Amino acid sequence: MDNTWRVGFNPLTWYMTPAGWDRAAAPPLPEVYRQIRAAGFGAVHAEVPDSMSVPAYQALLADTGLAPAPGYFQARFSDPAAAREAVENGRRAAAEHTALGLSRIFIADQFGAEPRIAAPAQGTAFDEGRLAAVIDHLGAVAEAMVAEGVTPCLHQHVGTWIETPQETEAVLAAISPDLLLFGPDTGHLAWAGADPAAIIETHLDRVGAVHLKDVRAAVRGEAQASGQDYRETTARHVFTE
Repeated sequence: MDNTWRVGFNPLTWYMTPAGWDRAAAPPLPEVYRQIRAAGFGAVHAEVPDSMSVPAYQALLADTGLAPAPGYFQARFSDPAAAREAVENGRRAAAEHTALGLSRIFIADQFGAEPRIAAPAQGTAFDEGRLAAVIDHLGAVAEAMVAEGVTPCLHQHVGTWIETPQETEAVLAAISPDLLLFGPDTGHLAWAGADPAAIIETHLDRVGAVHLKDVRAAVRGEAQASGQDYRETTARHVFTE
């Protein structure tokens, strides 16, 4: 286990608007990175743009004074038709991380499971067969990533088919730690009703990377009581520093 920890910043805040996710709403990437560095962070969530080569991205990091921190890979692991493409895309993402000198990457089920967008953080529409397919296909991608020198870290996320503590535990139990570490998100765990500290302590030797954020408990409770969906709840700033 690599015990060298690096605190990085995920620039999601530049892309989130009242209308949803919009990369075009953000300043140019060099300006975003300079702002992150000016705020006191020495690393950033790694994401090589489609329009940029790995060497060009490394030059951007050097120019803005930032180091790379583990990035993020997601795929529709519940869809057998997308399995082969997911493996190849995962392999490519891992190869980019290796070139950047990283040994970890977050891996998550594709965000946007509609029943769970409509009724978030409740394990809506659970299906044992679907979860088995998710585990099978995620495991195949994990194996491809490890072959490239990067170990994926399971990232549970509200609005996906790996949302609840029970689903998270099932995936970790089914896939070997040699292929899959744990990359918990403290905010998404708390929103789904879990105790993040307790889950992290349980799997402490398996934690390879962490997304750190908090939730506003009052917003979470009010949103669930009134039946607000994912977008309405996040627009009310359920997440906070």
